[in-house]
Amino acid sequence: MTRPAATAFPTPDDLFENAPCGYLVLSEDGTIRMVNGTFCRWLSCARAELVGKRIAARLSVSSRIAYETHFMPLLRLGGASHEISFDFLDAGGGAFPASVSALFCPAGEQESSIRLTVFPAVQRRRYERGLLEAREASEVARHSELETGKLREQFVAVLGHDLRNPLAAVSAGIRALSREATTERGARVLVLMEGSVQRMFGLIENILDFARARLGGGIVLTQCITDQLPAILSQVVDELRATNPDRVIDASFDLRTPVECDPSRIAQLVSNLLGNAISHGAADRPVRLSAVSTASGDLTVIVTNEGPTIPPDAMDRLFEPFVRGASSGYSEGLGLGLHIASEIAKAHDAVLDVTSEDSVTSFRLRLSAVRAS
Repeated sequence: MTRPAATAFPTPDDLFENAPCGYLVLSEDGTIRMVNGTFCRWLSCARAELVGKRIAARLSVSSRIAYETHFMPLLRLGGASHEISFDFLDAGGGAFPASVSALFCPAGEQESSIRLTVFPAVQRRRYERGLLEAREASEVARHSELETGKLREQFVAVLGHDLRNPLAAVSAGIRALSREATTERGARVLVLMEGSVQRMFGLIENILDFARARLGGGIVLTQCITDQLPAILSQVVDELRATNPDRVIDASFDLRTPVECDPSRIAQLVSNLLGNAISHGAADRPVRLSAVSTASGDLTVIVTNEGPTIPPDAMDRLFEPFVRGASSGYSEGLGLGLHIASEIAKAHDAVLDVTSEDSVTSFRLRLSAVRAS
């Protein structure tokens, strides 16, 4: 069917016949009474093949169901229907995707009629199909990642648990050897070995805590009202001094009031913060630890080191797992220490924050005696 040449100022008939959309007029029972040339060309049909036929006969099976059960009832009820997706069948039986809007014109002096506009929807369908496929692919990838992550965390938990037994045997052997007569050089080697073992124990505990948190167990607390924090934190400092003999750790405690907490977890938090400060602080400057309890039982712990300021973009990710600093010469650790410290603080309904400016970085734990319910 050849499209006639358009004139500069189309007549109403030409505007109907050669509009950039399909126009149809149906009787109330869906019989085609008028159809423009545009729609005929799209379906590669002669006008005589369409006029007088039910429009449902030119719809795919699924579109015919939608036409009978949704389109026509909605049209009769509301008088209009907009942007309904249909697949028309062309002369060869192929699908022509379209978006249809309709207006119901009730009977007046003439019989009732239905006026349709039809727009091609090939690109729209392709876009919608692409969106659907992308969403399905995203869901598959997400579920796969969740399963992979769960298996990885279970593996890490099992591995961390199984490593503790042989490591405990190594630690016991080192302690047994340290009680025997040995050379000064041998004694220094045993101290270094014990420091390495303790560092490995710390890494394993961090791994296990991380795995428990990710697998839904969370950080487990055994809380009590304790006045033993000075002794417990002093032991943490002594252990770190022993394993880092070239570093200065200044500690001051004003813990005359008992505090309700999990003492071992607070010790772990402080150990992680001190270890982070030692790793990333200036080697020739001391690391400072202060812990204060108030008469009401509030606890404040501050760990400070001097050295490079933490960049603002790194501050936002500082407590995320597996985020490691970029300090010169530092390559050990898994990047879990600060994350575990943050999780311990959350488990206590406490706040752990950080400031870093003028070459001074401070981590502060604030644990209130009045907890959120």
